[in-house]
Amino acid sequence: MQKTHFLVILLLVSNTLPGFAQKKSRKDYLVTITTDYGTMYAVLYDQTPRHKANFIALADTGFYNGTLFHRVINNFMIQGGDPESKKAQPGTPLGNGDVGYRVPAEFNEKLFHKKGVLAAARDNNPDKSSSGCQFYIVQGKVLKDEDFAVAERRSGRTIPAGQRQVYKTTGGTPHLDQGYTVFGEVIKGLEVIDTIAGQPRDARDRPQKDIAMQVKVEKMKKKKITKRYGYKFE
Repeated sequence: MQKTHFLVILLLVSNTLPGFAQKKSRKDYLVTITTDYGTMYAVLYDQTPRHKANFIALADTGFYNGTLFHRVINNFMIQGGDPESKKAQPGTPLGNGDVGYRVPAEFNEKLFHKKGVLAAARDNNPDKSSSGCQFYIVQGKVLKDEDFAVAERRSGRTIPAGQRQVYKTTGGTPHLDQGYTVFGEVIKGLEVIDTIAGQPRDARDRPQKDIAMQVKVEKMKKKKITKRYGYKFE
């Protein structure tokens, strides 16, 4: 990608203010993530406008095409989006590639780490701002009542009853809540996450066989997305 594209994206992200009152639209973006193990379909949240704008802008330029899911951990998550993963040699450590900017954190109490959500990777910066390009998709696991005390201690938050129920039925990783920005969710293809997360990996959690992605964003009527995938917009 040319440097000018990065500058345009950075300006777009910088000018997308949290809580910005955007005009309600009858359309939204459908994200399609295609791999050799199947296809995932996702939507991105309006509550995280900077992350949404950033992901759409990168995907629209083809940035993610050919990048790998370079870190997979069964019962946890699958991570990708490192530009250095394109054509990376087997065994090469990955996870440090970026686009030269971060996206400010956009935490929302209603957005949590249930199975299938897209969330932004980050380093240990004090502001918890996100990588400009790397993201992960949660697999997690189904929790039992006794698991919540540990999760709440690790996250420092009390998990609401409604979210607890989701974690007890669908599963997820609640200890990451309010620590990493959740900005979208897979609405079809959850089984693909399971398949990718279960692939053999090396000591750095890189799959032994490369798992490349192709990412497409398409503007589509919300009614069509709901009819096709069952997702209901707020």
